[in-house]
Amino acid sequence: MKTMIKNMLVLFVLIMSGCSSDNDEVMAQTMTQKMNITIDGVTQSVTLLDNAAAQALVARLRESPVTVTLNASGGFEIWGSLGFSLPTNNEQITAQPGDVILYNGSNICLFYGSNSWSYTRLGHIDGLTESELRTFLHAGESNIKVMLWLPAGTTALLGDVNEDGEVSIADVTALIDMLLGRGNKV
Repeated sequence: MKTMIKNMLVLFVLIMSGCSSDNDEVMAQTMTQKMNITIDGVTQSVTLLDNAAAQALVARLRESPVTVTLNASGGFEIWGSLGFSLPTNNEQITAQPGDVILYNGSNICLFYGSNSWSYTRLGHIDGLTESELRTFLHAGESNIKVMLWLPAGTTALLGDVNEDGEVSIADVTALIDMLLGRGNKV
């Protein structure tokens, strides 16, 4: 029964995601899932996109935080190897300051400038100006230790909309209420 409900919920979300306009495509892909980035004891949150790469990254971070060493490149990003691969869905985009990007399936790029290339979007660092991003990301420096981790309370179950630890009809109800504007919990 739980599997059937979970499958119905996934189908419902897929149907609803097809209703967004092209102009709202990136916003429609945004998840409520957050990831944290910590550099030199300073933590910033990242709003992740709802795609296979971000979901696989979240699954990996549920196991444990990931620490990577990133280096400056081209005057617009810091990047480095994750040490594992994620699924890709590359598209020609212009990455903007604050974008968190997957490159070649196993490299993470944190942007403080802009660059056009074929990337897979992962998310966006929340609430920092370009100047603040440059400071946070140590723009132009190399050997920057970066920890990626999930905030406390991150749900471990796909489809557990109400975060009660199980996937049930209550999750479908919560999702419908949210979509109809009758609730704010997702």
